[in-house]
Amino acid sequence: MNTATDTDVLIVGAGPVGLFLANECARRGLRCRIVEANATQSQHSKALAIFPRTLEIFDMANVVGPFLEAANRVTSVAIIAGDHQLAHMPFTPEETPYSFVAMVPQDVTEKLLAEELNRRGGHVDYETRFISAVQYDDSVTATLDQKGKSVEVTASFVVGCDGAHSAVRHLLDLPFEGAMYDALFMLADIQSNETLPADQLQLCPNEVGPVAIFPMSATRRRIVAMIHEKEGDAPSLEMVRRILRERAPKGLEALGLHWSSYFQIHHRQAAKLRVGRMFIAGDAAHIHSPFGGQGMNTGLQDVWNLAWKLDLAVRGHATEELLESFTAERRPVIKSVIETTDFMTKAMGTPSKLAQALRDTMIPMVSRLAPFQHAFVERLSELGIHYSGSPIVEGAGKRYFNDSVRGGKLLHRFVLMLGSDAEQSVQAAAKQLADSMSDVMELKLEVMKGMRLIRPDGYIAFSAHTADQAGLDHVRSLLHRQTASAAASEHVA
Repeated sequence: MNTATDTDVLIVGAGPVGLFLANECARRGLRCRIVEANATQSQHSKALAIFPRTLEIFDMANVVGPFLEAANRVTSVAIIAGDHQLAHMPFTPEETPYSFVAMVPQDVTEKLLAEELNRRGGHVDYETRFISAVQYDDSVTATLDQKGKSVEVTASFVVGCDGAHSAVRHLLDLPFEGAMYDALFMLADIQSNETLPADQLQLCPNEVGPVAIFPMSATRRRIVAMIHEKEGDAPSLEMVRRILRERAPKGLEALGLHWSSYFQIHHRQAAKLRVGRMFIAGDAAHIHSPFGGQGMNTGLQDVWNLAWKLDLAVRGHATEELLESFTAERRPVIKSVIETTDFMTKAMGTPSKLAQALRDTMIPMVSRLAPFQHAFVERLSELGIHYSGSPIVEGAGKRYFNDSVRGGKLLHRFVLMLGSDAEQSVQAAAKQLADSMSDVMELKLEVMKGMRLIRPDGYIAFSAHTADQAGLDHVRSLLHRQTASAAASEHVA
C-alpha cells in the first residue's frame, strides 16, 4: 500500500453505490474515505427493487441479512391494460436461493449500508463536496470543500459515485452520450388498500401513458407514471387518485400520500468509466428509464466489479489491463440495461393505436411461452449477466454462486478449483503454481471434473472439462495479463 497517501480509495457520493463500495473497501482492509455533499442520507425511498443477482452479491459481501428482513418479496409480474390482464408471469428463478425481487426503499438501503459501514469502523463525511483533483503517477490529490473549508486529500484512487450530475465525471470531461425522453414522469409513494397482491408488481400500458405499481408492503405502493404536464410543485393525492382511476387495475385506492415528485428521465452512458486513477460508477456513469427498476442494481454491480480490482491494485498486484477491464466489462452490461428499459418505456407508452393493438395482442400469446418467461426472468433478475468477451476472461464468463462463495468467503484472491480427475503430476503443478502466486490465488481440490478459475467477484474467469496441464497454462496466462504476481511467477515455474 502507498503510505504516502492519506487514503487508499476516496469515494465521492454516499448513495447506495458509494456506501456499498465503502463497505467493500472496509471488508477488504483498505483505507477508505467517503464524502457526501448533503448533510444527511436520503430521506426518500427513490430506488426500490433489489434483484436476485444483487442479493447474491450482497450475500458474497456478507451484508444480505438485514435486507432480507426489511424486504417485501415480489414473486410475479402482471401486465394489465384497463380491465384486461394481458400477462401474468411468475418471477421465481430456480437457480438462486433468492427467487424473488426484494422491495426495499432506498432510504432503508442507505441506512442499512451506513450502519454496516459504521460497524466496520468507517463513517461518511457529510457536507463535504468534491471540487477538483490532480492525478499523478502513483496518487490523486483531491480538493474538497468541507463545510466551507478547503481540504486536500491524497488518495491512491478516486471513485465518483456522485449521481447524474457527477462532479467527478465533469472533471474527467467524459461525454455522457444519449438523450432525454420527451415525456415527464411522476413518482408517488402512497398508502393503499389491499386490493392488489402484495407479492405482485403491475405494469399498466395505457394510451395516455404507462403506470408501474411496485408493492412496498400490503398497504404501501410506489406509483411511477408518465404524465403530460405538472400540477403544482409536486403531485397531489388527488392527481395520483385520478391517474389510478384512469390507468390502474380496478379497485386500487390511494388512501394517503407519503412522498411525491416529478422527474424527467434520460438514457445516457459515459463513453469510459476510467481515466487514470479515477473511476465513475452508478448514476455518474449511466442513467436510464425507471421501468424495469434496474438503475440502482446496475450501479451496485458496477462497484462490485470494481472493488476487487482496486483491492489488488492497492496491494500492488494489478496490471493496467485489470484496471482497464472495468470499462470493458461494465459498458456492455450498461448498454443492455439501457436498451431493455428503453424498449419497455416505449412499448408501454406508445401513442400509436396500431402499436397498442399489436402489443395487446402479442403479449398474451408470447408471455405464456416458457422460453419467453425464462428470458424475461433471466434479463430482469440480472442472473444472466456475464463477462464473455472481457480481456481478462476466457469463455462465457458466467456467474458462479454456491455455498463456497457465500458469506464473505471470497476476498483478495482468485480460487482455482481442481477436479478429482486431475493426475498427480497436474495436482503437483497446480500446487506449485498456487504457491508461487499465493498472494493472488488459492488452490482447492474439489469433487468435480475439470477445473475452474473463480474471480474474487464470483464470476468464472476460465473453465475446462478436463484437469490437465494445458488448462493450467491457460490459468497462468490469464493471471499473467491481470496480476503482477502472476507475471513474477513466470520466473519461478
